[in-house]
Amino acid sequence: MIKLSAISKNYQTDKVQTRALDNINLQVRAGEFVSIMGPSGCGKSTLLNIIGLLDRPASGQIEINGQLLGKYSDSQVAKLRNQTFGFIFQSFHLINELRVIDNVELPLLYRKMPAAERRAKAKAALEKVGLTARMEHFPNQLSGGQQQRVAIARAMVGEPQILLADEPTGNLDSQMGAEVMSQLLALNQAGTTIVMVTHNEQEAKHSNRIVRVFDGQLVQ
Repeated sequence: MIKLSAISKNYQTDKVQTRALDNINLQVRAGEFVSIMGPSGCGKSTLLNIIGLLDRPASGQIEINGQLLGKYSDSQVAKLRNQTFGFIFQSFHLINELRVIDNVELPLLYRKMPAAERRAKAKAALEKVGLTARMEHFPNQLSGGQQQRVAIARAMVGEPQILLADEPTGNLDSQMGAEVMSQLLALNQAGTTIVMVTHNEQEAKHSNRIVRVFDGQLVQ
């Protein structure tokens, strides 16, 4: 499903070039739950962003569902990203000026889907995470765990094949973090492929496989 071959990524400042990723080779099979671990600054989030087509590597090849993406235009990449991936971030990335239901609908706006169908899908996604009673609220009226469940609903509303989660429990207490992990495990058991960046060894143990990154390289 996901195949990275000889992926490298550099960041250039005025005085120095930093190698964020160095010759990464990684495959993720359909239906897997893979955790990416490593110390801060080792390249975990950069790797996740490249998998999710949010960033382009300096060299190497990305293959998603058998499609090599090297010659894809920006618009083709954006369309594939919208149709294939769902994203969950540590800081939720909800829009405080929009109601919960409107936040969840956002990914569907790019699909030119009729408004009634968008609303029905958003309601169904919120029902799955147990937040139908909160759909008219605004994000700042919710707890951190509830906001992250809204983010999960938004990530899943388009029925993505692959869910990418960057420290999804990093801003939550242990109880709320456990609730979010149970949601992710349920999604994986239903067939969604998940790649998660985490510092939490206990949470990583719930995944099928742990990939460790150190200084931009895979070490395990």
